[in-house]
Amino acid sequence: MADTSKSKSAARKPRAKKTETSEPVKAKKTSRKKPEADPVLGEIRACVKALDEKKAGDLRVLDMRGKSPITNYVILATATSEPHMRALAGELERVLKDLNVSPVRREFGGGSGWFVVDAFDFMAHIFLAEQRGAYRIESLWKDAPEVKF
Repeated sequence: MADTSKSKSAARKPRAKKTETSEPVKAKKTSRKKPEADPVLGEIRACVKALDEKKAGDLRVLDMRGKSPITNYVILATATSEPHMRALAGELERVLKDLNVSPVRREFGGGSGWFVVDAFDFMAHIFLAEQRGAYRIESLWKDAPEVKF
């Protein structure tokens, strides 16, 4: 004959103890930074910071993804003079070198008032105020959202 001394309640899993807490347990916050959604934004952020530190004017970054087959982002900056534009261009190239980003092409004609660096995933345009007003790239790409840092 089988041993039937075990009751049905012994076969059940034990219940969890109830606790008397009125507040839910909060998860600990970590100090880790949220990763960039697009890794190129880290490179752009470094370029924008360097241009800002060198006093570039009217800095803007446009998100060109889905709008242009040429690049994903455009950095726009204004220089106060030709020497200032050369200083901004030199700083931009230094930052790109530090980031191990090899520009596809650079364009700067003395007296043109416009310096362009094509870094494949993004392009940087540094203008004198007169040229920026004449070319009005922002209005050409007015449907491109601006990236805020």
